[in-house]
This record gives sequence, structure tokens and C-alpha cells, in this order.
Amino acid sequence: MRVPILYEDNHLLLVEKPVNIPVQEDNSRDLDLLNLLKNEIKKRDKKPGNVYLGLVHRLDRPVGGAMVFAKTSKAAARLSDMMRRQVIERKYWAVVHGVPKQKEQKLTHHLLKNSRKNQVSVVPSTHPEGKKAVLNYRVLASQNGLSLLEVTLETGRPHQIRVQLSALGHPLFGDQKYGAKLNKVGQQIALWACALQLEHPTKKEPVTVFSQPPKAYPWHLWALESFK
Repeated sequence: MRVPILYEDNHLLLVEKPVNIPVQEDNSRDLDLLNLLKNEIKKRDKKPGNVYLGLVHRLDRPVGGAMVFAKTSKAAARLSDMMRRQVIERKYWAVVHGVPKQKEQKLTHHLLKNSRKNQVSVVPSTHPEGKKAVLNYRVLASQNGLSLLEVTLETGRPHQIRVQLSALGHPLFGDQKYGAKLNKVGQQIALWACALQLEHPTKKEPVTVFSQPPKAYPWHLWALESFK
């Protein structure tokens, strides 16, 4: 499997994550993105020892799009700090069922993860284990009973976009976990990390990459280039 490289230098590696591959090794023992990239770099650069690649954020297994990895420990520390301070801008496109009443909205929920089932639910704000989740969405277009949203995150909780949009009454197209009543088994979830912008950890220059979803249903309903 070849992973498209969006940007690379001595400190950073930004790639386009393929869909349906875990970011790091899990119980499935399936090929994961982190080890795949390490092996590719080792082979490409003919490195004799282990390859360092720092994981600073994640995407759900079925989700594709732009991701950043650190190639040095210095970059990893600085990128992790940027993530904590929420200064790395991550933009997503999401196709949901229906048309949200509000064209733009900030959603705030409290989420609880069941690690055994790998499922997240919305709980009251008073729940002692609930974690606050905040996202902003904007409706870009609607067609055929579906809407294309631009989503930005203020927090980074597991399954956050999927759960919060489902709680709004507009589950993602193809999401069997949080929209089983509207989606069919085998459909690919329509959530894509389309853009990533950050300050280079050593050069202090802006780095921006864009990742285009596949030209398949439902993405092909819209001219996505016009929404960059």
C-alpha cells in the first residue's frame, strides 16, 4: 500500500491516510499506518536501524485524509504541545443525512467512551466521567437528502464528529455505528480530514496541506474544489 505524501522534510511528515486502516496497531493485528510509514521510510532511505516517527493525533479507522507525524523527538514534543493548545487547525468535510436547521452552529456535548465496545455516547454535563466536546460546523451544500458540512474541532475526543452530528439528528452517511437506522452495511463513512494547517516546529513557518476525498458517492455530488 502506497500512502500519498502531502509534505515532508527532516522534521515533519504529512500524509493522506487511506480509509479503513488503523493509525496504530490494535487488537485486530491488521496493518497499521504508523508501522507502514516506518517501513516505507526505512526502505526508501536505506536506514540501518529503527525509524523514529512520532504519533501526535489520530483519525478513526474508517476515516481518511490529512495527518501529521513527527520525524524527530523535538518536533514530536512541539507538535504535541500545539495539539494541547489547539493551535493546529484541522478541517473536515462530512456528508450527513438531512439538512441541519442552522447553517452554522457550535455544538457542545459531554461524551463518555465505552472502551470495551469502542463506542461513545452523549451524557449529561453532570456525569463525573463525561468529557466536554466542542465542534463547529457550516453547511456548504445540500442535495439528494444529504448535506455537505465543513467541520472544525475545538476538542479532540474519540468519535467526536460522528457522535455529535448524530446527536444533532444528522448522522454521517455510511456510519453504521452511530447511524445504523439510515445507513446500509458496507457503506463507506463520509468523513474526510480535508485540510491541516500548523506552524512548522523549527522553521516557524506556516505549513498547509489539502487532501481530496475520492471521487465516489456521495462525494461526487459536489464540486469539492470550490469549497477549498
